[in-house]
Amino acid sequence: MDYKNASKHKDDGIVVEPRRKYGGLVEKLAAMYGGGGVGEKQRQVTKLLVKVNIQNSLGPIHVVMSPENTVGDLTKAAIAVYVKEKRRPLLGNSNPGCFQLHYSQFSLECLEADEKLMDLGSRNFFLCPKLGNEVGIRLSSNLMR
Repeated sequence: MDYKNASKHKDDGIVVEPRRKYGGLVEKLAAMYGGGGVGEKQRQVTKLLVKVNIQNSLGPIHVVMSPENTVGDLTKAAIAVYVKEKRRPLLGNSNPGCFQLHYSQFSLECLEADEKLMDLGSRNFFLCPKLGNEVGIRLSSNLMR
């Protein structure tokens, strides 16, 4: 009901309160998803969706991992998914130790294998072979053709 209808019933002794829009849905959702109360626990992230672009590959690899996992675990999982999906170009070596993980293809800084994913501040990464490996030579020779 709107306010005009509520005022008409006032003369009869009946007071009708106007309905609240959405019936308190906003308050219910805020309570469900941590509405910021003082004594409430904050929800912790249990899984991360991480995208890893592999050098010369057409699209990113999507990996769901725990934030407690390390960069080494992410490298191993991304290579395992790449090999399992039989993506092109085929990797000459699927050893995770032969690859480096970077924030982007334009970043020269490679990430340490023991860093935790929750400490990195990003969910998008770039995986490339270490220079001097036969994997790097094989992938770069594919570019020359």
